[in-house]
Amino acid sequence: MARSVVLGNGNILVGLDSRGQVRDFYFPYVGLENHVGGEGGIYHRLGVWSDGRFSWFDSEEWEIKIGYGGDTFRNTVSAVNRSLGVRLEFDDIVYNEKNILVRKIIAKSTEGKHGIKIFFHQAFQIYESRRGDTAYFDPRNSSIIHYKGRRAFLINAFHNDKQFDEYSVGVFESEGKEGTYRDAEDGILSKNAIEHGQVDSVIGIPLRLEENKEEIVYYWIASGKSIEEVFELNSYVLEKTPEHLIRTTKDFWKAWVERDNFISQLDDKSAKLFRDSLFVIRAHTDNNGAIIASTDYDMLQYGHDTYSYMWPRDAAMAALALDKVGDTHIVERFFAFCNDVITGEGYFMHKYRPDKSLGSSWHPWIRDGKLELPIQEDETALPIITLWEHYRASSDLEFIESVYNSLIKKSADFMSSYINQKTGLPHPSYDLWEEKYGTSTFTSSAVFGALMAAGNFANLLGKTQDEERYKKTAGEIREGIMNHLYDKKTGMFYKMITNADGRGEVDKTIDISSVYSLFAFGVLDIKDPKLEQAVSETEKYLSVRTSIGGIARYSNDRYYNSPARDEIPGNPWFIARLWLTKYYISRAQNKGELLKAKEGLDWVVEHASPSGILSEQVDPISGEPLSATPLTWSHAEFILTTILYLDKAKQLESY
Repeated sequence: MARSVVLGNGNILVGLDSRGQVRDFYFPYVGLENHVGGEGGIYHRLGVWSDGRFSWFDSEEWEIKIGYGGDTFRNTVSAVNRSLGVRLEFDDIVYNEKNILVRKIIAKSTEGKHGIKIFFHQAFQIYESRRGDTAYFDPRNSSIIHYKGRRAFLINAFHNDKQFDEYSVGVFESEGKEGTYRDAEDGILSKNAIEHGQVDSVIGIPLRLEENKEEIVYYWIASGKSIEEVFELNSYVLEKTPEHLIRTTKDFWKAWVERDNFISQLDDKSAKLFRDSLFVIRAHTDNNGAIIASTDYDMLQYGHDTYSYMWPRDAAMAALALDKVGDTHIVERFFAFCNDVITGEGYFMHKYRPDKSLGSSWHPWIRDGKLELPIQEDETALPIITLWEHYRASSDLEFIESVYNSLIKKSADFMSSYINQKTGLPHPSYDLWEEKYGTSTFTSSAVFGALMAAGNFANLLGKTQDEERYKKTAGEIREGIMNHLYDKKTGMFYKMITNADGRGEVDKTIDISSVYSLFAFGVLDIKDPKLEQAVSETEKYLSVRTSIGGIARYSNDRYYNSPARDEIPGNPWFIARLWLTKYYISRAQNKGELLKAKEGLDWVVEHASPSGILSEQVDPISGEPLSATPLTWSHAEFILTTILYLDKAKQLESY
């Protein structure tokens, strides 16, 4: 199930589904150790008992709306069950100062006076394992504790200054038992006080509802590395009050998102998605510097792994978006992360975990009996390109000097030496889509852009020899692109060449990344006729001609695409549509052309989920989200494209 909202503070990330129920709970890193999720689809249920009837939020009886609320980083849920005569409104935050999820629930009656009970269910798989957990009721704090090893979670709730006193703990999906949550369905919990193994817990809050009167319940989960730590957090909540935590968190994120003036220049729908996109990116940004591609743990149901890693390429684009809106401090942490994990040879590996350890990979170290580097070289290039933009945004020369030798020079030396002398192009590596091995137009263009950026850094610091070498190699790459990756007969750029000398076997797949990289990284001028022709042909071949529309990433893309849809080049990808939009924005010479270009941004706004989430791709027939949802890169590209549009509008206004 796609995530409708993600909340976080850089240490924890909570993913909520379309019913407002917790599906992911990452701690102590964003993207590492999901203590809910799991292959069995574990999640925290919500339910209500009223006058002898019970209903979980999964039931279609509930009319539920969920999404980021207003102008700050919070989640709102409206849940109505007319057969029970109940309306519940949630206001959820992850406290920005400490590791606490707080949920405020306002309960209202839709039909006269009656009594209800709200039930909160917890099912953790601590350390992503369902063995050896313990859950118990702790009378010292009148709370539920789930713990294992160095991880502990405390659950508490109160109404009218009275903490909950209805609870039950038991076995979950083991020993022939479905789970303790079933104990709630008769409206009475058995108060079993402790269990170990595969466990879950439920707490209940009784309310008396009257017409035109609200009843408020506060619920929270405190996360720590010991039971003592979560006790302290619980005391903190009780002392400060949950309402204080909610208010101060809202104030903090409201100030954070309103530092720039971009949002004020947008229409309401675009402004909402821009704001929500910033929240999604920040939620996926770990305080140690990693920016995670997606924390949608349900990806594990469809493949061998999740997207809960830092790909240097995706993260660089997210860092660039944060830089553009003024969050240079958190971006500096990303580059510090890069500085720590780059190899001694000067390249980045496939992907990383947020604790700076190496992520899983399917790229081999050997090909045809020979050693090969299991890398995507664009992932080494893009952080350097982004670092130059970071310097332009921050003017922090001291930071640049501190990472010049260990990050900039090290990677630039690698890229300028990892060159085929016959073609002037980079040696083969895996393409940005992680599927094909060769020398691609995208990677070659990215390396060109990175070496130009490295040359700029060298010039800045007075390192003349470095500057000359990097820019000379960049010029040779540009020449190699035009000699070996450009088809003069068709006017198209190859996706890649797969042999060493640039002759013979070529991959002519039409790929949006090829034409995008040429202007994005400065290989060709935006007005170059060769680029114009290639973009026009690419758009023609990759347009998805259904009622949904959009642009496929490359022709005959079958990732998440049904074989029955052979007439469709591939599913629409948000980044593909936004890349094409960037081209038309950059080319626009008047307001009419710019307004036409804006259609791409409008398409993205139209196909975002109702809660404000952008997936990786959408179904070309139904428009439903496909693959990782949310995808940080999609949100980053929306922010970057929107800012490009606003900057161009201002430029044209001044003419």
